[in-house]
Amino acid sequence: MTAVAAVGRGPRSVPRSRLAIGGLGLLALLAGLWAALIFLGLDVPRPRTDFGEVHGPLMVLGFLGTMIALERAVAVDVPAGYAVPAASGLGGLALILGVPLLVGQILLGIAGIGLLLLYAVAARRHAAFHLGVMAAGAVSWTVSVGLWLTGWDVGLLVPWFAGFLVLTIAGERLELSRVTRLTRTARVAFAVAVGVFAAGAVAAIGSFSLGTRIAGAGLLALAAWLAVYDVSRRTVHQHGLTRYMATCLLAGYAWLAVTGALWLGYGLNGWPVSDVMLHALFLGFVMSMVFAHAPVIAPAVFRAPVAYRQFFYVHVALLHGSLLLRVVGGDLAGNNTAWQVGGVLNELALLWFLAVTVAAARAGRRYRRTAPSNLRLEDRPLAATATGKGRVS
Repeated sequence: MTAVAAVGRGPRSVPRSRLAIGGLGLLALLAGLWAALIFLGLDVPRPRTDFGEVHGPLMVLGFLGTMIALERAVAVDVPAGYAVPAASGLGGLALILGVPLLVGQILLGIAGIGLLLLYAVAARRHAAFHLGVMAAGAVSWTVSVGLWLTGWDVGLLVPWFAGFLVLTIAGERLELSRVTRLTRTARVAFAVAVGVFAAGAVAAIGSFSLGTRIAGAGLLALAAWLAVYDVSRRTVHQHGLTRYMATCLLAGYAWLAVTGALWLGYGLNGWPVSDVMLHALFLGFVMSMVFAHAPVIAPAVFRAPVAYRQFFYVHVALLHGSLLLRVVGGDLAGNNTAWQVGGVLNELALLWFLAVTVAAARAGRRYRRTAPSNLRLEDRPLAATATGKGRVS
């Protein structure tokens, strides 16, 4: 059974600038995964002795930052806006090539400020609370780079890296939850959860342990809010692409709850618990969100309709199964082999996801070429749509 996201009358060419920027983002991902192998203690070639240290910035800002900024540039549809993801992509490239660290940091800092400006442009057109939350994510990006520039260790930037991604995702989910007509109580609860998390990130500047505990309470509250109010708890009972997306989202919310509980209990201090807390968030939660939204974002950004198929669940199962092996069999049980195997399988899940998405996009374009021009969208089985300025839940 197949569903195609963003089915139109015919395939349009993708602007080369988008492809180039997307290519920089994917390069940052691949380099970040290579650095992760070094972090796992595997005997792989090292481009330089400190290459493993750029794993976090490459994954969060070089890859995810570039893709999020590119999506926002497409949504705002202002030519100058594409300079924002270009800056983050080039910043990631600078980290890969090993040019003076300051070059990469400045480029990533410019991108963070630029992303904030993109949200300002969007807010001028239509002010909304969810845009404010997402803009707070851009502030977190900018603060993280600012602290990094002043000499902070990358490990101490985790609350701000998390703030960029968590607040961006939370704002997007709040936007899509409008279809459920949220009550005032629900909106206040969301604002409180986000406020507690933000307060914790700020407090972490002075006291890392206390601040991350407070931030953990905010993450736990946000996970509870999403479990209750997000539309995915309803759409998971549907079929095809819609169910797939909801499954990814709900699995991610479970990992977010685990992260919040651990941050609250341990304050992001001490190995091996810190490895669990980091990867429960950045792999279990964030990558689940990427898996869920890719079939919609790819058509919007790259004009590549994604043909949904049942084997999409393979990379979902591989990600969560390998993450459980890593954190339970590896970190918590103290088995180094299980930890390494789980980490390698984490990477294979991401690579399989990329391969499947590219293949599905090619299949989607073939479908759009051959589909009868008079076939109505509602006649196409399990179809979902996306535009350059919108999303599908």
